[in-house]
Amino acid sequence: MVLDGIDKRIITLLQEDSKQTNKQIALQLNLSVTAIYERIKKLEKEGVIKKYVALVDKDKINKSFLIFCHVKLLQHTKEFLSNFEKEIGKLDEVSECFHVSGDYDYILKIFVEDMKAYREFMVTKLTTIKHIGSTHSIFTIGEVKNSSSISL
Repeated sequence: MVLDGIDKRIITLLQEDSKQTNKQIALQLNLSVTAIYERIKKLEKEGVIKKYVALVDKDKINKSFLIFCHVKLLQHTKEFLSNFEKEIGKLDEVSECFHVSGDYDYILKIFVEDMKAYREFMVTKLTTIKHIGSTHSIFTIGEVKNSSSISL
């Protein structure tokens, strides 16, 4: 799907605040509510807009300790990769997982309460997954930039 300027502006506005009404967006873009509604429905149908979510304050839910964990598997067989990906999908602490190139095979983004909770996660959950050769954890000190928007 080719996005025109209006589509891009609609997406940008929704990324800023997805609770905006079609009327609010229409007023900002000087278009009819019907035109905005139809464009948003098309963007959703085409999969450009995948879903709408609420962004939660990590501090207020006691999950402000952010760790990036690099994982290396013992081998790169299809079985090992599939098993790891299936098992990692079950872990609530892991918010994102990327299969990457380089020295490690995966990078995990993990949110827990504190160091004690991370140790418990490592000992009872992550390291129990078969075929993990090694891990390397990076603990965040502070957040410099965090955006859920993709620039168009």
